[in-house]
Amino acid sequence: MTTEHLSKHRTPNRRSILLAGTALAAASALGTGAPTRTAQAQQSPATLTPSPSSARALPPGPDARVKITEEYAKGVARDAYFWAWPLVNMRNRRVAAGQNREIAIAGGMPASPPNRLSMLTDYIAPEERVAACPNQDVVYGAGTLALDISAVVLQVPDFGERFWVYQVSDCRTDGFAQLGKMHATTPGFYLLVGPNWKGEVPKGVTQVFRSSTGSGIVGPRVFMDDTPEDRQAIQPVLRQIMMYPVSEYDGTMKSIDWSTIPHLPNQATGDEEVKWVLPGRFVDDLPAVLADAPPLPGEEARYAQLLAVLEAAKSDAKLKQAMTDAAKEADELLVKPVFEFRNYGLQLPHHWSTIANGAAFGTDYFTRTAVAKSNILVNIPVQAKYFYQDLDVSGGRLNGANRYTATFAKDQTPPVHGFWSLTL
Repeated sequence: MTTEHLSKHRTPNRRSILLAGTALAAASALGTGAPTRTAQAQQSPATLTPSPSSARALPPGPDARVKITEEYAKGVARDAYFWAWPLVNMRNRRVAAGQNREIAIAGGMPASPPNRLSMLTDYIAPEERVAACPNQDVVYGAGTLALDISAVVLQVPDFGERFWVYQVSDCRTDGFAQLGKMHATTPGFYLLVGPNWKGEVPKGVTQVFRSSTGSGIVGPRVFMDDTPEDRQAIQPVLRQIMMYPVSEYDGTMKSIDWSTIPHLPNQATGDEEVKWVLPGRFVDDLPAVLADAPPLPGEEARYAQLLAVLEAAKSDAKLKQAMTDAAKEADELLVKPVFEFRNYGLQLPHHWSTIANGAAFGTDYFTRTAVAKSNILVNIPVQAKYFYQDLDVSGGRLNGANRYTATFAKDQTPPVHGFWSLTL
């Protein structure tokens, strides 16, 4: 596949091509020889196992009584800023949703209080800045999760033969529920619960999905043809896509006419995504984020180290400032570059790249943050496959002042069982 001189992109500083093959596309695309990875495969093959005697001699974690240097605090904060960036991003989206008093459309995007969702009735408006890289093939919905407050019920209507998928992600942007046409999901009610939930499953609920974190996000995506006829045909099924606290569940399929909800003005301006992670506030945001997302196996020491430095910074303004300075530096030098697709991923011919572990990142911190910065909330591989492009055939940066052509060899368009699209 090559790119030569496509139409002008709407965002001046973001001229990149996203190619997404969706539904079972991932399975067929991977079947052509693309490499796959698992969380386990990304771990070092050789690990040093201490002897029982040495393990007993090691203390359980940092000694909080010792004095630490500002440079050490900076080093810990710089590292943490990168790997925790997606977690802070997701947590702050939930905090922002907590300010919503009603279900609405805000700035062209669904907006609702936590544990509820809102649906569009058409494609996303190009002016939105809430999330980077949406496509123009599906009708989107969105809602944040606060599963530490309540379990929630997700309604799945009968979509017939129409492609659909519910993106359900935890605070780490990892998927934890399999709901969609590619999973042969049946219509009905599905329960999302937090890590500590011990309630009784209500009668009539088809399946329960447990998140490892309290915060998360749900994003329904329903395919729609770009025709007046399909815009009308899709509306009845959209009305039954709903999410609400389990206390409101009564076993009946609720509905809402999404065309009647309020439309609020766009608060976000500029050419970039809303800044969900602010370096100057990072040190203050971290404790709640780490409490929301307990360490994965193997992360215990990383968490203990960071929490010890955060504790020291509570009573030492210089340490806190050093950590804040490190966060600002990491934002510029580590996070900002991975907004460009060309700086990460599995490299493919003609400057294309892809990822093999979308929404199943585990401890692949680099890919997790890179995707969160450039294309947050991708689906798991069996649901969608993403190919990224920033450059033309000669290696020059794509530029809205030019025109480009994407060329596919004969009979070599992406193999899919749902749809594929080229999104600018």
